[in-house]
Amino acid sequence: MTKDPLRIAVIGAGHWGPNLIRNFHNQQTSVVAWVVDRDESRLALTRGRHPDIRLGADPAAPLADPAVAAVIVATPTRTHHQLAAAALRAGKHVLVEKPMATTVEEAEELCDLADRHGRVLMVGHVFLFNAGIRHIKEHLRAGRLGRVFYLSMVRTNLGPIRMDVNAAWDLAAHDVAIANDWLDAVPSHAAAQGGCWINPGIEDAVFATLWYPGEVIAHLQVSWLSPRKVRDITVVGEEGMLTFDDMNLSEPIRIYDKRVSAERTPGFIDTFASFRTSIREGDIRIPRVALGEPLKAECDHFVECIATGATPLAGGRSGVGAVRALAAIARSMANGGRREEV
Repeated sequence: MTKDPLRIAVIGAGHWGPNLIRNFHNQQTSVVAWVVDRDESRLALTRGRHPDIRLGADPAAPLADPAVAAVIVATPTRTHHQLAAAALRAGKHVLVEKPMATTVEEAEELCDLADRHGRVLMVGHVFLFNAGIRHIKEHLRAGRLGRVFYLSMVRTNLGPIRMDVNAAWDLAAHDVAIANDWLDAVPSHAAAQGGCWINPGIEDAVFATLWYPGEVIAHLQVSWLSPRKVRDITVVGEEGMLTFDDMNLSEPIRIYDKRVSAERTPGFIDTFASFRTSIREGDIRIPRVALGEPLKAECDHFVECIATGATPLAGGRSGVGAVRALAAIARSMANGGRREEV
């Protein structure tokens, strides 16, 4: 027997909303029954593309609709917690865009609500569904780089400029989620500095350092005030190195057989030793990765988790880990770059 498509409500039809609507309104595994937005021009655009979807300005309407099984929250960051909490209390499964909340307490509350009501809670960390990111995860899990020393992550562009949160909450949320996933850990400490040039009190560029277990350091540079769109990651390990360039759609990953080994030999005085480094310059390998559309993979995964009861790859608890790091980054900037415990 063929199951009826999952009926979904999308709250927020702005920058990212139309992409979510397109993927969920596939008429096979899911359909978008409702789209909610307070901007009439966005609703008009949705009406033109999808005349069969019910539209409204009040999220209470789809939350009260018993036919709606799941809610997608794609609104400004400051509203994520309130809307996601209301949907969970209404008994709906929830996919909330990143970050899931702007405080650790709010993020924890969403997880508690999902557990209490037996509903799937997933966070829109879409880069975790990028095939290149998954390929590197498996590479690291297999230990092919040996012990990881550090990660360098750069994410810049000219806009879009947010008015409710800074560049760390908006952009670094991606890189924190990636680093946490790759390292299977949450950082212990964070330190950061940023600059506010466009809107007072909202950092347009942030430079952050995260300390992970095993003496792994991650350095993040994010900005929506840059002339170039860059999504670049470098991972340096004891036995090798790799880079990920998300702007290179054909060859995003390069794996380098490069490393430095240190040799120490006893000197003529017991308290000294001679030190010599050996640099290995090996081959560069470019693995073939069928990238696909990460957002489609994310949406399909959400529907599958609802159907099977599986734990989401980007579940609520992993979302809390990202919020913990982002909150520590915010505290550090507020305290002049002081190192803060996550």
